[in-house]
Amino acid sequence: MTRKRVAILISGRGSNMAALIEAASARNYPAEIALVVSNRAAAKGLELANSRSIATATIDHVAYKSREQFEAELTKQLSAAKIEIICLAGFMRILTASFVKQWEGRLLNIHPSLLPAFKGIDTHVRALDAGVKVHGCSVHFVVPELDSGPIVMQAAVPVLEGDDEEELAMRVLAAEHRIYSEALRLLAEGKLTIEGERVVVAGANGDPDRALVSPRI
Repeated sequence: MTRKRVAILISGRGSNMAALIEAASARNYPAEIALVVSNRAAAKGLELANSRSIATATIDHVAYKSREQFEAELTKQLSAAKIEIICLAGFMRILTASFVKQWEGRLLNIHPSLLPAFKGIDTHVRALDAGVKVHGCSVHFVVPELDSGPIVMQAAVPVLEGDDEEELAMRVLAAEHRIYSEALRLLAEGKLTIEGERVVVAGANGDPDRALVSPRI
């Protein structure tokens, strides 16, 4: 099996990065984590990647006058590592439309809400303030518009009475770890097709009667 070469872009602790690395450690996983790139030298995720003998690079965005110059160096690093797929995992930089276009259909992101609800930041606080009973996370293809690309996979979690931001965030994060590696697997296996605004997953099925109900009484 030829495994797809994946780069993970991070800015911090790399929690989802760690989940992807763990998934890719399985022999039958169709992707290998070949490179981890951070725009912050102090990102904790770099330490984990190094401990797993994964190549790392730091590209400090402050050192570049424009996003285009920053992305030129990023592209250089990606090309040198022969990267085929990029996964964003807490990467706190907005990518230019030209960069996103270059990686169209090969650039994934995970967002802590059930898109298209609660795009942007502070998703858990906004979900609590809105009084929703179900929250969750989404893996989607990246497009120039923020948090708007075709959705690959989602996971829903209940919002419980008395939840605060931290409690809800931890429940969502556990779901993120489950679905991101699965979404990457599907992409690496060539099972995802983008049709307009939708992602068609080859061989996908589900139980039409299964539902998450919150609150349960």
